Amino acid sequence: MNIYTGLNEVIEYIENNLEEKIEYKELSKIIGVNEYTFQRIFSLISNVSIAEYIRNRRLTNAGQELYLKDEKIIDLAIKYQYNNATAFSRAFEKFHEIKPSEVRKNPEKLKMYTKLHFNEVNDESKNVEYKIVEMQEMTLYGKCKPTTNENIGKDAPEFYKKFMGKYGDAPYAMTSYKEKERCNVKAYWVLYDKKIEGFEKVVIPKAKWISIRTNSQKAKDIQETTKMFYESFLPSCQYNFRDLPELEYYHDGITDFLIAIEEI
Repeated sequence: MNIYTGLNEVIEYIENNLEEKIEYKELSKIIGVNEYTFQRIFSLISNVSIAEYIRNRRLTNAGQELYLKDEKIIDLAIKYQYNNATAFSRAFEKFHEIKPSEVRKNPEKLKMYTKLHFNEVNDESKNVEYKIVEMQEMTLYGKCKPTTNENIGKDAPEFYKKFMGKYGDAPYAMTSYKEKERCNVKAYWVLYDKKIEGFEKVVIPKAKWISIRTNSQKAKDIQETTKMFYESFLPSCQYNFRDLPELEYYHDGITDFLIAIEEI
């Protein structure tokens, strides 16, 4: 299945079930991948996590109903899968920047988060060359910079360059995430394979890794490889993620992008 066609089917399923409990496992079945892979693909392609997308669509509809139908707050909370009116009101105000009780007087402040649609002609068949490598436990030393999905493209190369003059080229970099599903970037690490005073010790356990090579060490080329990996490789692979950060290994003018896996 064209990945974008599958994602449009996911969007339709969500739209038809905004008032019901939505299981990510059911969404992942639509495009034929495991649950964690689905969440990562959705986040990468849409630039929003699946949880945030569903929440935003529900709160958009709730705002319109609160104004047009003068619905009770508790009824909307239950309708859109919130445990209570307090939790709903808190989420509503964070999204719309207005309290539910103020909507009738200030409807112009309501926000609209529109339904996503993916361009299905974007999909291209790509032959992704990769290999499975088994790496022994590594002890590395480094520092990290907290960052986000939106900023890592700029933060990573700038942070890496800070260490080059004093410590030389770092052989590794690492991207950590806030959750196992890898939807939201937490931090970017620069790592050395030698002990450096003031640097944090990072132990990478023995694991099997998918390795995809980029014949470059330029940030733009590495980011393109990462994007291609998630869009083209994972939708058709039979591997599950291990709950380990992603690594980049720099050597001989090239970059190996590494992601830990478990064989099914």
